[in-house]
Amino acid sequence: MPESRQDVPPRGSFRLAAPAGWGRLPHGFVLDRHQHRDGLLLWAAAGALATTTERGTWVAPANRITWTPPGFEHSHRSFGHTDVRLVVIPRDLCGDLPRRPSACAVTPLLRETFLALTDRPETRPGAYERLRAVLVDEFAETSEPSLHLPEPTDDRLRAVTDRLHADPGQNTTLAVLGRAAGASERTLSRLFNTELGMSFHRWRTMLRVHHALIHLTEGRSVTATATTCGWSNPSSFIDAFTEVVGQTPGRHQADLRSRPG
Repeated sequence: MPESRQDVPPRGSFRLAAPAGWGRLPHGFVLDRHQHRDGLLLWAAAGALATTTERGTWVAPANRITWTPPGFEHSHRSFGHTDVRLVVIPRDLCGDLPRRPSACAVTPLLRETFLALTDRPETRPGAYERLRAVLVDEFAETSEPSLHLPEPTDDRLRAVTDRLHADPGQNTTLAVLGRAAGASERTLSRLFNTELGMSFHRWRTMLRVHHALIHLTEGRSVTATATTCGWSNPSSFIDAFTEVVGQTPGRHQADLRSRPG
């Protein structure tokens, strides 16, 4: 099987032996916008990896795998020292996978299959293809609490989300944000639901969780992360984080420390 260089970042230590590869990326590594002719499954076995497309951003810690279909423009950013594992899915095998970028929880089978594909050479003809078929089947069947943060196209809504991106911890009301954006609270509330598919409160919670994942990956304490990201107390932060990510902030940090990276 010929090696493809389409998925190799320009910097950092990275190895690709199609259909799978791995790399160790430093904190803050950015891979600019690009696209692939095939699909791509990505897993950060340590650290966290953000994938951004025109449809928004997914931040994937070690308990998430992200999927980018063929032809979708996207970029990546690493948080912490990130151990990235990737598996290329040929275009003709993508029929059972989502047609839009998405993510799923890392099941034990997904984890072990990813490691088998990326940690050891192929010793028997066809072994990679058989393992990859298992990976595709398991990903297609696995649901997740989504870590997707959609982004708007409406100029008024973008003015609001840009301000929140700049300072996720602010507690400015939608009415006040609307006055600065030239739109009423009612109009913005409607736009959040129709364009982004969630309420203003839910979108801001997702934004804060994204930033919390980054702070926790960088080693900031749970209490400091809660304060910086806008929660009034650690308990409310822990509840929100657990509901979205599927594990507590403390468990997330413990998992990070237990993985070599």
